[in-house]
Amino acid sequence: MLKVGLVGFGFMGRMHFDNYVRLASEGEPVELVAICDLRIEELKSGKASGNMATEQEVYDLSAYRLYDDIATMLEQEELDIVDLTLPTPLHAEIARSILNKGIHVLCEKPVARHSADGWKMAETARQTGRTLMIGQCLRFWPAYAYLKSVVEDGRYGAVTGGYFFRGSGAPQDWFLDGEKSGGCILDMHIHDTDIVHWLFGKPDRVSTLARNVIPGSGYDAVSTHYAYSDGKVLNAQADWTLGGDYGFSMTYRVNFEQGNLVFENGELKVNPNNAPGFIPELSPESGYYHQLQYFIRSVAEGTSVATCTPESAVGSLEIVEAEIRSADERGAWIKVG
Repeated sequence: MLKVGLVGFGFMGRMHFDNYVRLASEGEPVELVAICDLRIEELKSGKASGNMATEQEVYDLSAYRLYDDIATMLEQEELDIVDLTLPTPLHAEIARSILNKGIHVLCEKPVARHSADGWKMAETARQTGRTLMIGQCLRFWPAYAYLKSVVEDGRYGAVTGGYFFRGSGAPQDWFLDGEKSGGCILDMHIHDTDIVHWLFGKPDRVSTLARNVIPGSGYDAVSTHYAYSDGKVLNAQADWTLGGDYGFSMTYRVNFEQGNLVFENGELKVNPNNAPGFIPELSPESGYYHQLQYFIRSVAEGTSVATCTPESAVGSLEIVEAEIRSADERGAWIKVG
């Protein structure tokens, strides 16, 4: 049985909590035993906001050992896995220290604030032989996993173009400190950049237009073009300043030589050029559920996290860093290293 310590109990920590509890009830070899947060006394009786609903508003944590210090938790618990849902600048140092203790790590995206630190995380995982996976959850989201299968098996021919979008109202707290979060371009837009990377590999160049709307928060609205040698036309946009009753959306439209896929309002439609369109049958579960299930099984079986290696996640961060350089230069084409 894999014993898990969850570090961070904000919105994403609660989302992970919900899925650990469910997966354990379904027979996966995992047990959440400890939860750590600097504000654990406050958070255990309070709400956490996010762009999707968690299972509960206020959580009963009486069945878990609670800590407000990671070092203390690691000293007092015999853990197999630590799940990090902390602010981005804390990922690298904490993940590396935990890996060096022989503990497997699931770390929320982005992998780190800077790619140089991400590479250090990947190298530490390699040296220690522990599993490190970054929570690029769209790789596990059913509609995006289906798109991946269509790209790979070529059933509708080659991709000719595509568009990806994520949008919501503004987050709160440390997310609006651009120095910490990297702004919308690093915290939200990286989901779609990662999907572009996962589907097609690194682009040759990127051109990004972006702007700051909320003072001090970094780039809040972003639009990036990705250039590949085969000439396909790809764009990804994100905006976390969509207020009022907008809510949250994630969408895509990908064109193939012989059809197109459109994902919007939570529904995927496949439109072949020479046959009636249809809605494929997909798993009803979220990417968070599939991501944790995959990670738990990989650790339990001692297999590589091939769907989302740390090196691949760092590569996505490198693309975003090129996008930021392009935005700083008002859309100049920047070569991706």
